[in-house]
Amino acid sequence: MTGEAVNPKAYPLADAQLTITILDLVQQAANYKQLKKGANEATKTLNRGISEFIVMAADTEPLEILLHLPLLAEDKNVPYVFVPSKQALGRACGVTRPVIACSVTSNEGAN
Repeated sequence: MTGEAVNPKAYPLADAQLTITILDLVQQAANYKQLKKGANEATKTLNRGISEFIVMAADTEPLEILLHLPLLAEDKNVPYVFVPSKQALGRACGVTRPVIACSVTSNEGAN
């Protein structure tokens, strides 16, 4: 696995500044228990219509295991974005493992 070449299928990819903003948001969502971690959980939130937006890791190997998410997200009019690192995404999610995808969910009554 080479660190420098990001898969061109990982589009749109957030730049460094946007990545920091996104990971901060993911961290807040985790604190408010409005976060589902993993490609399967993200898929479920999209199907149930409770997803606010989807964050995916561009360094996922193979990337194909989460490329159904952008299609589903576009179908449901849910914004999605790729961040460069699954390790950083995992940390933002508040877990020690890498996270390849997560979904920030809507939660009525929480800010």
